[in-house]
Amino acid sequence: MKKLHQAVLFALLCCLTPLVVNAQSFQVQCPTSTITHPTAANNNSEPAYTAATTFATGPGGYVTPTANVNGAIKCQQIAGGDGFATMGDGTQTYMFSFGPLSGLADITNGQPGTEFPSVFNTVYPGAFLPGDPATAVGAGSGPNTWPPIPPLHFDYNGAVGLTGDPDVSVGKDGGATATATVGGGIVLDVTVTNGGSGYTGPPTVTFSPAPAGGQTALGTATVANGQVVAVNVNFTGNGYVTAPTVTIGPAANQCTVPDPILGFPAACLTGHVDSRPIMDVGVMNGNIPAPLMAIDEDDEFFLTLTNVGMIMRPDLFEQHTVHFHGYPNASSFYDGVPDASVAINIGGSFTYYYLAPDAGTYFWHCHITPPEHLQMGMVGQLYVRPRQNRVPAGTSLFSALQTQQSDLRTACNSATDILCSNPPPTDLGILPGQSAATVAVTGVKYAYNDGDGSTAYDVEYPLQIHGFDPNFHFVGMTFNPEAFADMKDKYFLLNGRSYPDTVMAGPMATQTTDGSMHFSQPLPAIINIPVGKRALLRISDLDVTEYQTLASLGIPMQVIGYNAKLLRDQAGNNLYYTTNSITLAGGESLDVILDASDTAKYPSGSVFYLYTPNLDHLSNDAENFGGLMTEVRIN
Repeated sequence: MKKLHQAVLFALLCCLTPLVVNAQSFQVQCPTSTITHPTAANNNSEPAYTAATTFATGPGGYVTPTANVNGAIKCQQIAGGDGFATMGDGTQTYMFSFGPLSGLADITNGQPGTEFPSVFNTVYPGAFLPGDPATAVGAGSGPNTWPPIPPLHFDYNGAVGLTGDPDVSVGKDGGATATATVGGGIVLDVTVTNGGSGYTGPPTVTFSPAPAGGQTALGTATVANGQVVAVNVNFTGNGYVTAPTVTIGPAANQCTVPDPILGFPAACLTGHVDSRPIMDVGVMNGNIPAPLMAIDEDDEFFLTLTNVGMIMRPDLFEQHTVHFHGYPNASSFYDGVPDASVAINIGGSFTYYYLAPDAGTYFWHCHITPPEHLQMGMVGQLYVRPRQNRVPAGTSLFSALQTQQSDLRTACNSATDILCSNPPPTDLGILPGQSAATVAVTGVKYAYNDGDGSTAYDVEYPLQIHGFDPNFHFVGMTFNPEAFADMKDKYFLLNGRSYPDTVMAGPMATQTTDGSMHFSQPLPAIINIPVGKRALLRISDLDVTEYQTLASLGIPMQVIGYNAKLLRDQAGNNLYYTTNSITLAGGESLDVILDASDTAKYPSGSVFYLYTPNLDHLSNDAENFGGLMTEVRIN
């Protein structure tokens, strides 16, 4: 009996296993409108910031915006899996990593993969070829031939695999309706009250049966421009005492027939995806850093994580999450810490929701066994751009800063809010050292809502510091668990690269075990500053075992922000400081300005170095190659 019981239990487990797998599904979410951003047409660009959004209680009992709707909607999809990266000495390092499943063209060009709905919700016009991931197109062509010559260049930024949902019929929810008129027991006429939409041919028309002894009427529909324009009575029936109910069939299912120009009708795009291109593109497509994200204050951000599994480690059933480090989430459900939120199994997708709060430089990582997954490469960069970027030219920056105090979501009153550490001064009229004439200028961007233009910059470069322990990665490729106590970084990286790869233009590619070249390190680390301009460096340290120091030779660094907070005291005084070196621990970020506006000191053609003075971090466990070093070029 005991053996029989064990056999039955084993059989049940075997039966349940495929049920668990089948319960998973790939999906994406990118709404074109929400309660906070109700007008779809306004959500595909950032509006000018002229006043705080005003709200009122809507009919559903929740607040809705009534005027000055600020921000927009942005979306992104990423894959959780594995991949390889190339070190400065040519070594290929195995990673647990995230890769892009949307915004692929932008990410390959070193830009954020965060897109407006009008870009994200587009169906790929061609065909994803099995075994030929889209991100491999042009990979390995090298900086001398970058970008690749068309048609090799892949320029699609929509969601990979997005397709029409076969379970949706266009016009099903807004189908045509009609009413009948009777007289003398027969149907005299039918009036169309709603033409519906999406009809490509005449739908069925039925009349409710006549009372006993009578005959049911018959009719047909006439369709024009996708709508039912008339219902013709082919047989009037008889015996009707009251008008029969007229039922018009739903529009035919159009979601299985793609439009070669427009893609699928909008009503068909419900987040349904084709799993094959998801796997073709997502497998072995890990990036270091993970896909770059950038949003603006007041945006709603929908981020979908799809777990494609670790092909090199099919014995691992690793879950993944996304944790925005130091980011003030409204709900712990989207925080990515498994104790308080959810983790995504292999074969499944989950969409995180964020309302962009305070401007600053953040970063994100997987929060499943964090020391392991961070060390293995599941780390990425994120920054939030300030409202001050959207202030119309000629507007007083200080006045714009005061206007933000009317926005209840971000208003800062240190007397009532302990989390408000540096409110804007209200009794000085202007900030200390500020001229009343400080106004927004076209083309100039800002790191923070400073009110005085002191964080202005012309170009920006996110720089992620990271370290690898090659032994830990080798063990991670073969068996678990790894020896965490023995973890010691020996490879030191800027944006996933070590010198001299840090000064290589364009994305880097690595040939992986599937024999294909994959973009592994798309984000360059070289810093190019136009003559007479200022550069913002968004520096974050995602190192697990080491403190890291960066020194600047020739151009002093002005530190303006620390851990996504503007350096300013309670009275509004700037606490910026100028230095030639900065030191960060893992989990910290700094915002640094390199000011090359003095063309006499920094003429065109000048080259400076940004490097670590920790000499043992200037190589990758060997001589000559690797380490934390890149160039700053004035051009």
